Amino acid sequence: MRLRRISHMLLASIFVFSVGALSQNAKPPSVEDFLGRWDLTLTAPDREYPSWLEVRQDAGKLQAQMVGRWGNARPLPKIEFTNGQLIFVSPKEEEGRSDDMVFQATLVGETLSGTTVGPDGKTWKITGRKAPPLNEKAAPAWDTPIQLFNGKDLSGWKMQGSGTTVWKVENGNLITPGDGPELVNDSKVKDFKLHVEFNCAANSNSGIYLRGRYEVQIETDSIDEPRSHHMGGVYGFLAAARELPRKPDAWQTFDIALIGRRVTVVQNGETIIDNQEIPGITGGALDSHEELPGPIYLQGSEKGRVAFRSIVITPARAER
Repeated sequence: MRLRRISHMLLASIFVFSVGALSQNAKPPSVEDFLGRWDLTLTAPDREYPSWLEVRQDAGKLQAQMVGRWGNARPLPKIEFTNGQLIFVSPKEEEGRSDDMVFQATLVGETLSGTTVGPDGKTWKITGRKAPPLNEKAAPAWDTPIQLFNGKDLSGWKMQGSGTTVWKVENGNLITPGDGPELVNDSKVKDFKLHVEFNCAANSNSGIYLRGRYEVQIETDSIDEPRSHHMGGVYGFLAAARELPRKPDAWQTFDIALIGRRVTVVQNGETIIDNQEIPGITGGALDSHEELPGPIYLQGSEKGRVAFRSIVITPARAER
């Protein structure tokens, strides 16, 4: 019994020594470890907020852009690396609060981990993983087209969020009167082609979220905003190569292909975005898990009336 006790004590001592030696020899994170794109999740007491961060170094100086709880990718006024910790600041004007939102994070393995103080005054947790490249090696073979809207009711769709109005079906058209919930399809896809017919009233705004993460803009109210906020742009990231004449109250078409993170947008038969890379999620994303399939969702939380009719998705075949 005594011999067994001595053996256990010896093994415990060896374990403690080994752990201590490993921790002393562990390489602390360097600034280079933080460079690149990060898919973030901000965890508040009541919910999770998808977010995105890109950190780069230019002539030895750190720079960053971020997609926060809403809005578009924006440059941050301050980012620094101190004592193994990344500190970055989102200005109060972007956060809708009286003070700046300060984030502090370090690396735990390959995970970005840290905290910020939310607008509720409580500590929010930050977690992040390096954004996947989503590079596809070959062009997909396409499966059978699927009609997502049956022209009769909201079968296959769920409203998410709140507002003063709700989605409805009238005369075979799917309509958002604006200032209401989002409309999320039940199916989830990875790579696909999507055909959508839409009619955007004057001074109105909506969007089509691909995989629930990347918004292709539908609007007639954003002419004074950056070009990536205009019709057919991927909100905050990609602008149309050539903007077509604005056509409020007229039926138009989008034919969109998303393969990996590369997107092509054809508006009314003309290619306006040609196989360009989407850097990250856009504001309003359902989540920041870019590696996963996701749904098509239609934005209903912005103002004005937008109608949809034919919504047809053609998924890539699974055997890829």
